[in-house]
Amino acid sequence: MKPKKAYPAAITIFGAKGDLTRRKLIPALYNLFIENHLPALFEIFCVDFQTVDEAAFKNDLLAGVNEFSRNGKAEPSKWADFAARISYLQGDFTKKETYVSLKSKVEDFEKSSKQRGNRMFYFAVAPRFIEVIAEALHTRKLCSNKVHDRIVVEKPFGTDLDTARKLNRFLTKRFSEKQIYRIDHYLGKETVQNIMAFRFANFVFEPLWNKNYIDHIQISVAEQVSVGKRGGYYDTAGAMRDMIQNHLMQLLCIVAMECPGAYKAEAIRDAKTKVLKNIRPFTTPQVFKNVVRAQYTAGEVDDVPRIAYRQEEQVSPESNTETFVALKMLIDNPRWEGVPFFLRTGKSMTRQSSVIVVQFKDSPHKIFKDDIVPNRLIISIQPELEISLLFESKVPGLQMKLVPVEMDFTYQEAYTESLPEAYEALLLDVLHGDATLFMRADQVEAAWKVVMPILDAWKKSPSKQLQFYESGTWGPAAASNLLKPYAKEWFRLPSRETVKKLAVNK
Repeated sequence: MKPKKAYPAAITIFGAKGDLTRRKLIPALYNLFIENHLPALFEIFCVDFQTVDEAAFKNDLLAGVNEFSRNGKAEPSKWADFAARISYLQGDFTKKETYVSLKSKVEDFEKSSKQRGNRMFYFAVAPRFIEVIAEALHTRKLCSNKVHDRIVVEKPFGTDLDTARKLNRFLTKRFSEKQIYRIDHYLGKETVQNIMAFRFANFVFEPLWNKNYIDHIQISVAEQVSVGKRGGYYDTAGAMRDMIQNHLMQLLCIVAMECPGAYKAEAIRDAKTKVLKNIRPFTTPQVFKNVVRAQYTAGEVDDVPRIAYRQEEQVSPESNTETFVALKMLIDNPRWEGVPFFLRTGKSMTRQSSVIVVQFKDSPHKIFKDDIVPNRLIISIQPELEISLLFESKVPGLQMKLVPVEMDFTYQEAYTESLPEAYEALLLDVLHGDATLFMRADQVEAAWKVVMPILDAWKKSPSKQLQFYESGTWGPAAASNLLKPYAKEWFRLPSRETVKKLAVNK
């Protein structure tokens, strides 16, 4: 690939005092800076309504880098150089004066750079401010260059199909689609990006990647954290909107998509959108047959007591909001006809784990009595970062005895360098104008179309078949029953501690 021209970059973060900026955005930009991925000329404009001392603000950002950066604590000299490029702008997102001042600062930077560079506007704000900020950027002509100016919009992108459509129309009237980057940080994770390379650069797997050889696929994102202080948002969203409609749907697309004609943004996004459009629509009876929703109760996680969801801050004591969803989907196309895709996500579960399991069909010729475990491809997105293939092997000795073994690829063992965080990859792509890992308008709407029948059915019957599971468990029994007859339970990747104990006992 030819090196991309390093235009000067004016980076604006709206919501600069928020948690996302401190935990993710500034640590990501700092890591890109120290590894020489940012252009030589850049400035970061941090905008928020709070009045703060700029030195204190930068010290707080430094504390965030020291705590959350994959590279550990910042080197004083490098941080000083980086921090000198940061300026804080106090301003109300709803007032024109904020944007007049911001425009002046951006233009002053570009004059000093002697070149009109790229402008990136990151909306690290509550959804209610998206249209307000977008309108102001458009009116004040801060983001009018279709080649160099971009906006980055965080999820949730709408709360249902209608609001997503309205937001898409609103934004595309003011910016071109190529200027709009709808971000889903899961797509920036190294292991997720590697799925495409794994599938389409290794011909050994592609002939098997279809209904003839695959029995079923599980996509599971288990979260150990509870809702915590996000109760106000979460009680109006739930796991379906918060996780399934975006993160898990994106993983499904990458696993199920056809090979794009080229490694180009539009070709890849076309292939993903086709998957969503081919998912079989849910009828109301199918919702209550093929979708399990549940809510966590009090329990323990790592021996630490957890309260029930209904006891969390800003959560209604009678809430029927789901913190867990498991569902069965079918994709009606020639490749996947009849192959079930099982998706699961939940909060306050036993451990953090994001895993994709491709289970192949049983051997057609059962000549060995202990040939009972099917081949399984396991892609661990977090925390293990590995890909493994389970297959049968003969145990050394005089008898023909089989045992399942794994062929592993782990990032930790294969590479010595630390892996970039998801936001590092995504922010750099925005600066380069590469939309490959970002969602297009029609893709967002297609994902909403899939889940709307489920949300509508739940809205009509708020408490129908709502299950409960104890914090610190893997969810309700109904979720495992959903897998039958394809599997008895959801695949669980053993913890590193378990693996070490097994190795010692051999």
